[in-house]
Amino acid sequence: MKRIDLNCDLGEGGEHDAELMALITSANIACGGHAGDDESMRHTVQLARSHAVAIGAHPGFKDREHFGRRELPVSPDEAFALVAEQIESLRQIAAMHGAKLAHVKPHGALYNQAARDPALADAIARAVVAIDARIALFGPAGSHLIKAGNRHGLKVVSEVFADRNYRSDYTLVPRDDPRALITDGAVAVRHILAMVSEGVIITVEGNRLPVVADTVCVHGETPAAMTILQGLHRSLTQAGIEIARADTGDHP
Repeated sequence: MKRIDLNCDLGEGGEHDAELMALITSANIACGGHAGDDESMRHTVQLARSHAVAIGAHPGFKDREHFGRRELPVSPDEAFALVAEQIESLRQIAAMHGAKLAHVKPHGALYNQAARDPALADAIARAVVAIDARIALFGPAGSHLIKAGNRHGLKVVSEVFADRNYRSDYTLVPRDDPRALITDGAVAVRHILAMVSEGVIITVEGNRLPVVADTVCVHGETPAAMTILQGLHRSLTQAGIEIARADTGDHP
């Protein structure tokens, strides 16, 4: 039976974390960079534990004004330090609640830059190894993040997005493009079923690109997030696809 993980970026100040947590299998928790602080990390870890959801670190640029979505110049050494610091912050808080980190997923601009830049991707993979080599690394399917994780012996999890459109070079349509976001729940479900069931991305140009999908992200701030997740549960189950946490080794 095919299986798919459903993940969501949480602990970012959203109002619906509890409702979303009940519908996902992996949580990417903001850990003090683009959003989050010790209190929000503690609360979100406890919420994830109560729903048996895998706990992941979601490190991003320390650029709260732009929510970590503005691309910034960063050296590999700076990226290593930035990511290692944030992972460790969440790791310590999780440990206080008897939990372990299952994965790391970079946030926003850091994620997109590392997907394209092999040196930056390598620095992030090294930061994960430095904290705990049993932690998995989430990244865009076929990206430099996935390649770097493989080189460093990490478990890698290829990610696709339910609420974002793709271009024919496998990159996400930029957020300043009106085609970037998918806000219709039914359209998002069809978008993901093509990736999970058929193994293809249908791009905004109408091309069909082969893709590996291990986990599906639904952004918590997307207005239709609840509708999308509920629709995915129905449609994936009907298609005979199991919704389960990614096989990332240690779990809370």
